[in-house]
Formats: sequence, C-alpha cells, structure tokens
Amino acid sequence: MKVKNFKTNKMRIGLWLFASIFMVFAAYAQDNSGRKAPAYPLITHNPNFSIWSTSDVLTDKTTEHWTGVAHGLTGYLEVDGAIYRFMGMDVPHYQTIMPPDKEESKTAVKYNEQTSANGWQGLNFTASNWKEGVLPISDNKSVPGTLWESDNIWVRREFSLDKVDKDKPLYLKLHHDDNVEVYLNGKLVFEKEGWNNRFEYFDISSKANGLLRTGKNVLAIYLKNTAGDRFLNFDLVNKLPSDKAGVAVAQQTGVDVQATQTVYTFDCGGVALKVSFTSPLLMDNLDLLARPVSYISYEVASKDGKQHRVKVHQQVSSDLAVYMADQQEVEGWAYKDGGLSILKTGTVEQPTLQKGADDMRIDWGYLYVAAPASKDVKQYLSGSRADKNAGPYRGKSLSLHTEIALGTVGATPVERFLTIGYDEVIAIQYFNQDLRPWWNKNGDRTFESQLQAAVADYEKLMQDCARFDQTLWQQANEAGGEKYAHLCALAYRQSIAAHTLVEGPEKEVLWLSKENNSGGFINTVDVTYPSSPLYLIYNPILLQGMLNGIFHFSESGKYPHPWAAHDLGTYPRANGQTYGEPMPVEESGNMLIMTAAIAQAQGDAAYASKHWDILTTWTDYLVKEGLDPKTQLCTDDFAGHLARNANLSLKAIMGIASYARLAEMLGKKDVADRYRKIAEEMVPKWMAMADAGDHYALTFDDPNTWSQKYNLVWDKVLDFNLFPKEVAVKEIAYYLPRMNRFGLPLDSRKNYTKNDWILWSAVMTEDQATFKRFINPVFRHALETPSRVPLNDFYDSTNGIRENFKARSVVGGFYMKMLADKWTAKR
Repeated sequence: MKVKNFKTNKMRIGLWLFASIFMVFAAYAQDNSGRKAPAYPLITHNPNFSIWSTSDVLTDKTTEHWTGVAHGLTGYLEVDGAIYRFMGMDVPHYQTIMPPDKEESKTAVKYNEQTSANGWQGLNFTASNWKEGVLPISDNKSVPGTLWESDNIWVRREFSLDKVDKDKPLYLKLHHDDNVEVYLNGKLVFEKEGWNNRFEYFDISSKANGLLRTGKNVLAIYLKNTAGDRFLNFDLVNKLPSDKAGVAVAQQTGVDVQATQTVYTFDCGGVALKVSFTSPLLMDNLDLLARPVSYISYEVASKDGKQHRVKVHQQVSSDLAVYMADQQEVEGWAYKDGGLSILKTGTVEQPTLQKGADDMRIDWGYLYVAAPASKDVKQYLSGSRADKNAGPYRGKSLSLHTEIALGTVGATPVERFLTIGYDEVIAIQYFNQDLRPWWNKNGDRTFESQLQAAVADYEKLMQDCARFDQTLWQQANEAGGEKYAHLCALAYRQSIAAHTLVEGPEKEVLWLSKENNSGGFINTVDVTYPSSPLYLIYNPILLQGMLNGIFHFSESGKYPHPWAAHDLGTYPRANGQTYGEPMPVEESGNMLIMTAAIAQAQGDAAYASKHWDILTTWTDYLVKEGLDPKTQLCTDDFAGHLARNANLSLKAIMGIASYARLAEMLGKKDVADRYRKIAEEMVPKWMAMADAGDHYALTFDDPNTWSQKYNLVWDKVLDFNLFPKEVAVKEIAYYLPRMNRFGLPLDSRKNYTKNDWILWSAVMTEDQATFKRFINPVFRHALETPSRVPLNDFYDSTNGIRENFKARSVVGGFYMKMLADKWTAKR
C-alpha cells in the first residue's frame, strides 16, 4: 500500500485549512442530502472500465472514472415533448482558435530552457535561436512530444487569425506541472502555483479582452518545475453553446446502493422514473464475472393518472476509451448484429498495453453501447466529422446516442434497458506474454457474442442480482447490524472492479488486482491480504488467482529470494516486481496465512500441496527473522520503516501456525507438530517483549507506543488458539477510549487510520455492542467524509479527509466479520 506521490502534500495543506469549517456543516449536510456513499458505483468491471458518480444527486456532476477523469454518461427523459436531464451533466464543448499544423496534426512550438531575454513574451520577439518542438512537453520518454528535463522552460506558440470573434468567451485549456505564467501577445492573462493532472479550462475573457488581433498572435508560457514530474500542454478555445440549454433537471427522489446495483428514482413532470445501474458480478460464475457488460435500465410510470408520450435519450462519451480526452482521435461505428443495435468506438491509434501507471485510463480496445433493435430504438454518433465515404466517424470526444421510444405510458410501468461494455482485446501482459480477457481466452469469441448473451440473460440476471443483494444484506446485517451491512454493500463492487480476470499460460486462474491510487502495481500481495475475506466467502478460486502469479514468480526462479515478492509489476504488465524494495516478513506471512485460509474454505490443502517447497522456504525465513523483525516495511509502509514491529511479528507467528495447519491437513504430522511448537513458543516471548502494562506496544523497545494488532484476528478466525484470550481483551479495552470521530487511529504516531484494519480489529471483540463501537465511526466516515471518491481506506480519523488511496480492492476486508461467523458456525 504505497504512498509515493509526494505532490499530494501540496494539495493537502489547502484541504486542512478548510477541514474544520467543513465539519461544522457535515451532520447537517448528511441529514438533508440523503447521502448513501462517498461515491456511487455505476459501471464497475475492472480498473479500466469503472464509472462512478461522486455526487449524491446524479445530475449534479459529470460521471467519472475512478481516477476522477470525466467518463460521461448523460441521460434525458422526454415527456410529452418536454425534456428532463436525469443523469450526469451536459458536458461543455470547446473549439480551438489555434488549430494544429495541418501537415503534422500536431501543435508546433518554440522553446528555451535557459534564462530568456526581456520581452520573450512579446508579439515581435525574435525566437530564431530557440529550439523547435511539438506538444505535449514532458519528462516522460514514452509520451510522444518534446522531452523536458530541466527546472525551467519558456514556450512560444505563434498562430494566425483571419478574424476575431469578440462575443465568444475565451478559455485557456491547460495541463501543467508545476508553476505557470501565461501571456497573450505580451500581457499576463493567467498564473498559478502548483499543478494539475489533466486539462482544465480557465476563463480568461476579461484579462484577454482586446488582446487578440487578426493576423499574427502569440501565446507564451513560462513553467517552473518544483518537484516530481514535468508536463505542459495547452490551447486557446471558445466555449460552444449547448444544444441542451434550458433543459429541465429531473427531481431525484431517492437512491439506493446494493452489492450489484445502484438504483435512482426521479420525478419528471407527470411521470416517475427509476434508473438502475447493474453490474452482475456474481462470483460463483467466472464466465459471468468476467463478462465486461453492465446494464442501464429505465422504468417509467405515470404518477398523475394521465397518459404520457415518453422517450429515453442516453448519451455515452467516447472519452471512456481514451487516456486523455482531446488528445487522442477516436473512430466510431453504428451497425446491427442479429437482433442488436450497436454503437462502437475506440482510439484510432490503439496503443495496446503501451501505458502502465497509476493515474491511467485505457486507450486501446473498444467501447460498446447496445440495445435490442426495434423501430423504437435509434442510435447514432455525433460531435465529430464523418469521413467523406461511408466509413467510421472520426474526431475527438464523440457522443454515442441511444434513443428509446417507450410509447404511451400510463400507470403500468414500462421498462427498457441498454447494455454498455468494453472489449480490452488484450488485457494483461504476464511475464512477457499477452493475455486476452477471460471471456475470450481462446480467441474464438466476438464481443458481439457477449452483448448478445447479456441481452438474452437480462431478465434472469436481474432476478439473480436482486436475490443476491438481498441475501448479502441479510447475512451482513445478522453479522454486524445495518451499518455494517451498508459498508459491505458499498465495498462489494469496488473490490471486484479493482481486478482483471485472465487465464494464465498453464490454464490457471489469474485474478490480478491493480493497486489503485497507491502506486498502480499489479497483484500486490499486501493488497490481496486485506481484500481476501470477500473472496474466501464467495469463491476461494479467485483468491488462488491472486496468489498463483506470486507462487510462479518464486518457483520459476525469476524471484530468487527466500521470501515472497511484493508485486508482479505495474498494471497492466505483470513481468516482475517494480516496487522499490522487498517486504520479507510482510509478504511471506501474507502468503502463508492466505494459503491456509484457502484450505479452510475448501476443506482440503490440495492447493498448498502444489506449492509446498516454496511455502516451506518462506516459513523457515519467518522462523529465523519473524519474531523480532529487523528494520523493514510492512503493509502500512506510508508510515515508514520500523524495526521490532509487534504487529508484523504477529503476522510471522500466524504465518508459521498456518504452515503447521497445512502440514496437519496434508498428513505431515511430524512437520505439523514441529512448526506448531515453534509458533507456540513464540507467543510468550511476544507477550513479554510487547508488554506495556495495560496494552501491547507498537514496537518491542518502546512501551509508550501502541498500535492496532489486526494481524491477531487470524488466531480467532482460523481457530489457532495460540494466544490467551486476555491479549485481545486487553487490546480492545485500550482501543476504545482512543476512538476518534471517524475511527480508531492506526497507531500512536499519527491520527491517520485504515478502515479495513479497523474492521479486522473489530472482529477481535467478544460482543456485538463493542463490535458496533468500531463500525459506527467507519460508517460515519462513508457518509460524512469531504473526500468524494470511491471508498477511501486511508484517512485522518479526526476530520475524515483522505490521506491518499481510493477505489482500492482492500475494502473486501470489510467482510472479515462475515467470514469469521461463517467459519465459526461450522465448528
């Protein structure tokens, strides 16, 4: 769980200044907004295909990819000729006034990395000795453009205008890193300290008033790098008038979030509208789980006793298929396939697997929008120019339109639906071998076949999802109450959608996570570890799919260390660890514990038997180094290196006990007895070293510290019974008075916390009332945090502000209480 982007701290200062003011109004906002989540899952399949609403009202903001970039879904309901917007925002469109060079289709600039002479910003400055380049300018050698590796850069872009339209607002379109000054014809029109990580549009109309002229103009920019990355791209644009100006906004009357569905209700004049977003992620069926197709369903009924003519207008942006909007050209098609009407779009370039990073959107593969074809369904593309011949539409930021006429609607509800899917074509690179998505693992299926199957399965899957959602809620409610059930519902799709399912070269399952917003690593073991309870409950084969690649990495000799690797690379390329250093005790303990948990879930240790040699190697490492760990990172590596970490030592003990359990299940009695004894002998040593009177310390050498001992939970869940019960009782008693508004701090060093670990610590309680004292502040955080992102697991426990991390799979750890109850019931 990595925090490598120190630029986050630049923004955090400003957030802290407003935190106290915000919190005064937090309770009021909750009561009046009907808030159910910090962000609402809409389309959730994998790290590339993951769309959210970060507002409590679906019409208040543009829908977003989990990274925060607009992935626009916009919906309108036409009722008797009147139009109501019920989904997303009418995304503004802009038109450049300084188009790229016609021959190269790129923006040419002149630049200088040395101190520039006076007047460099001016219209008549001679830049004959400056270098020539094209946009964008960056220090990323994989980005086509101009390489910039100095601390300062001066850039000039000359352009010519045939006429000046003074009535249109002028915007600066700017993506910069870091401090920037912008001059138009020699006059300063914009400046900003800091950076942004995508294009923003700044209205410079007032400052630029009267500066543009017919003929030659110049836009000049000075950029100073202060830390980290370097980047510059820019344009001057006019904002185009909206074709939906004056459209009414539907009144949202409700929203509900369940495990597989998010459902909104609206009033639209004389009719009531229900819109359901369903991603049928049912883990007992891997083919269904891996089918990257979601449903948007529309149900309309009259609410005033009259008959109404109704039509649905759904728009989907082609930005879902690009990395950076307005920087990549896309093409689109409208066609029929069997009984389906289909829209398809993707980038012209198709740079498959060429980009690997954290803050990344896919720019290869194809987006599809499909609906059952009929005379009532019309589909088309807009926002681009069509080729002269009857070929694909091409341009930037296309809009994919679907119109569904519902006819005359009365009191009896009328329902229609469409499907939205994404074909990655190639999903993952696994030790230099390109792998297709699971649904097309043999390369013999078309994506149209997946759309056809999704349409054919619609009614059954909607029933299956409703049944699953209800059962999950009931079981979670029985385990921990309504607030716990709500947290589990919020966590379900998020955790799953941080993974991609592929088949490995040996026909093995690979369920590979992306470490979202904390490094972008693929198949990180200490991200798998906290997420494991969800998959142990619903399909332990998926947890095997999270471990298989790590086992292969060591067993193949590619990772020649006596401990487990941290990761397999940077998503989507799993070619070997890319994190900068190992976590020997952490990852070895994780692998052993999770392998034992798989054996517990499946009732046999056959999976462990296949990997016995490497499990033995890792266990022997823990026997040697685990009880009193030297200076190492643990999963909470954002806190820095730590020696003699008591919680990490607990993980080593649990790992050794796990190996003993596996040996016992495999009939290796001598091995089981020997390693069980080693674990048992470690317990009193641990208790003595960690003893701090009324609690157990963070580190063995400082009794004035404390920490959550969440790794101890496996002693209860796997029924090891190594530690006396009073150890957990003493820890819980010490935690309770240290609970803050949004949860228990991780340890004594700072107020930050991890909500997945809070819920693990809660499982060590002995009664429901105490368990709920841990759950209540985590639930409060979900409803009150000012950080409107998919569930954030790392935040300040006093003000709820996100420290880092969002949309990560680790919230699958919320299911630890359900897992504990399930296994306890079987004993």
